[in-house]
Amino acid sequence: MVSFRIILLICLATYSTATMAQEGSKDFEQIKKILFQQQEDWNKGDIDAFMKAYWNSDELQFGGANGITRGWQKTLDNYKRGYPDQASMGKLTFVIKDMTRHSKTVVSLTGSWELERENAIPGGHFLLIWRKIKGEWKIVADHTSQKANF
Repeated sequence: MVSFRIILLICLATYSTATMAQEGSKDFEQIKKILFQQQEDWNKGDIDAFMKAYWNSDELQFGGANGITRGWQKTLDNYKRGYPDQASMGKLTFVIKDMTRHSKTVVSLTGSWELERENAIPGGHFLLIWRKIKGEWKIVADHTSQKANF
């Protein structure tokens, strides 16, 4: 009888681990799809579509060279001020370096970015915190840095 219980516990633990891994894989694929849609939207010059990946909340956090911005609208305004036209936006390329699942509803993603523009190719790194809100993955915090130009 004891061996049956042990076997049952092992089977349940294996099933739970496999199910969580499968759910994690689906979530990672959904997040990657959203991120690369952002890249595509940016390259079309559509900042409004690019911002759909962000949590539309006053609690959204964006950290960059100018400090911390709080709020979706302020983040949108900063993007539009910093990139007023297609030429300044350039061609964006994201590279994913790592994705880590912290819970069923929280994932962090680190990566690099590069903008190909006529006179410069700035780039850097980012850390995005994604949260599943009402069944959709949204960026709730973004810290983006730019490589120093030496």
